[in-house]
Amino acid sequence: MTAALASAAPMRPVRRFGPPVACAAALALLAVVSLWHLGQGASRLGVGDVVQVLTGGGDQLAGDIVFSGRLPRTLAGLVAGLALGLAGGLVQGGTRNPLAAPDTLGVNAGAYLAVTIVGATGLSVGVFGTGAAALAGAVAAAALVYALAGRSLYAPGRVLLAGTAVALAATSIALMVQMLNEQTARGTFFWGNGSLIQTGLSVPLWTGAAVLVLALAVPALVRPLDLLALGDDTAEAMGVNAGRMRLYVLLLSVAFAAVAVTVAGPIGFVGLVAPIAVRMAGIHRHAWLLPLSAAAGALLVLLADGVGQALQTAAGGEIPVGVVTALVGGPVFLLLVRRLTTGDAETGAAVTETRPVTGRRYATVVTVAAVLLAAGILVGVCVGTLSIDLSQLLNPDPLIQGVLSQRFTRVLAAAGGGACLAVAGGAVQAVIRNPLAEPSLLGVTGGAAIGAVTVITLASTAPRWMIPGAAALGGLLALLLVIAVARRKGVLDPTRVVLVGIGLAAATSAVVQVLALRSTMTIGAVLTWLAGSTYGRAAGDLLWLAVPLVVTVLLVAGTRPLDMLALGEDLPRAFGLRLGRVRLLVLMGAVALAAGTAATIGAVGFVGLIAPHLARSVVGSSHRRMLPVAALLGAVLVVVADTVGRVVIDPRQIPVGVMTALVGTPYMIWLLRSNRRASR
Repeated sequence: MTAALASAAPMRPVRRFGPPVACAAALALLAVVSLWHLGQGASRLGVGDVVQVLTGGGDQLAGDIVFSGRLPRTLAGLVAGLALGLAGGLVQGGTRNPLAAPDTLGVNAGAYLAVTIVGATGLSVGVFGTGAAALAGAVAAAALVYALAGRSLYAPGRVLLAGTAVALAATSIALMVQMLNEQTARGTFFWGNGSLIQTGLSVPLWTGAAVLVLALAVPALVRPLDLLALGDDTAEAMGVNAGRMRLYVLLLSVAFAAVAVTVAGPIGFVGLVAPIAVRMAGIHRHAWLLPLSAAAGALLVLLADGVGQALQTAAGGEIPVGVVTALVGGPVFLLLVRRLTTGDAETGAAVTETRPVTGRRYATVVTVAAVLLAAGILVGVCVGTLSIDLSQLLNPDPLIQGVLSQRFTRVLAAAGGGACLAVAGGAVQAVIRNPLAEPSLLGVTGGAAIGAVTVITLASTAPRWMIPGAAALGGLLALLLVIAVARRKGVLDPTRVVLVGIGLAAATSAVVQVLALRSTMTIGAVLTWLAGSTYGRAAGDLLWLAVPLVVTVLLVAGTRPLDMLALGEDLPRAFGLRLGRVRLLVLMGAVALAAGTAATIGAVGFVGLIAPHLARSVVGSSHRRMLPVAALLGAVLVVVADTVGRVVIDPRQIPVGVMTALVGTPYMIWLLRSNRRASR
């Protein structure tokens, strides 16, 4: 996938402007937008009043409002936008990947986790303490990405995979901390989506000074970046060490992104959209592209924050700036992906381990997996606040039987959901031809989340069945949108499907956050569903797994087309396989599996990634053998994760989705490290 992106055909500019004219226009527009932003706020103080204050007039109250509240906020937006624009321009130039952005380095998620932990401690560390925590978390996340990528840091695929692993882990841990400390959840939830609210001028000024100091290194990178755009061979011939220069560029972009997070929290898509907007204006030389990207980033942040202040939530609070940028950046991302010529997914970015197995060994693997599942179900039924011995399983006592019934239903939901997610993951990986693909990349989980959270926040008194029903409908609509956007000239490019899913997932996440911020009364329920939970599942909820289980059987029975998808484009067509139809049917089957699971146990990640890969490593890549084993392993993973989350901090519970992320992230990191050693 990533190689295709790196070699994607450049987009035709909408209109060409001379760099000096573009710079003058950008500075003028930035000045106008900054003045407009100063005029935004709850108090009735317009742009004219702000101008009067800035020129030495106005009353004392107006001066206090401008200099104590609005000016620091505007300066914070300028600093964050400039830093993110520069970071995006650098990382896209260094990787030659038009879809790269600071977000892929996991910086935002690392900062979010650090601030969440600080808030959960209850310590009053002030703005500087919060900023220090955010910076430490951002740097730690970037360092972990560097450790995973190693010498392959310059490869876009390696950075994207490592950044995804780190971001998923940090987000899951932050979500768990929030659920254990609901009194601080709303504050960190808001900050985690980006906020320009400041308590004074000190933080914007200090971070602004940091941006200026870091910017002193940018001119030295302009010529190497221009040469890297011509290819590594050309750059090396001109005396540029391509690998080392990419490392310098990525480190500097991390520093810029960390400064932006320190002053304004994690704000997504600015580093992606700003440089692309400049390139679409016909400017490609980095001497002009980088400063214009900085100006475009500042414009986007200020405009988004102004819109967020104008769109008040039902609870009386503004919408975080990061949510607005995601609502804008998500659709822009989809449009960019639609215009890109991507080609097939790159198998070199994936980690594959296949080994042929004999029939006897396969039977042994299936038997062991089935025994593990049976043992996991038995333990899950017996352990809990009220422990039940094996001798009491047939005890007619109503209390014991009631507990057993509830636990058995819960364990069955976990097992069924895990099996479906694993098969969905194997199906998606077959279509995408990348064993590190994951069902949520199709945007199905995001669509399901919108449906479920809409019911939770807007219709809290609705019948219980409406939550899974809305989740299933949302997942289906998300898939239809992905297919409609990804299809180009009648062809459904598998790589474009993943990219569209990523953009849709970001946009749907922003919508979910807007819905969650509408009410302080339901944020706990929203976080629980988003984290994935089997708590309180009734027998009727298992009916939502009926269709996914049927689809699972059909996919396992019809594995020959899945095996042929791995052969590329020409050979399957020569055998009469209609690739477009097969891919569409498999993707729809994967959506049915993922949506049905989300409707039953909420959003659970990593299972569709880990279980197929683990199954492939022990029984080979043949889907006829891999999918059944993956289903068993997925069921085991979710059952064990649910049981551990239920008892580790009893009587409180850790959602199963958080537990699978905590288990899956180290596994994915190990995969990346193993592939790094193998590629040396």
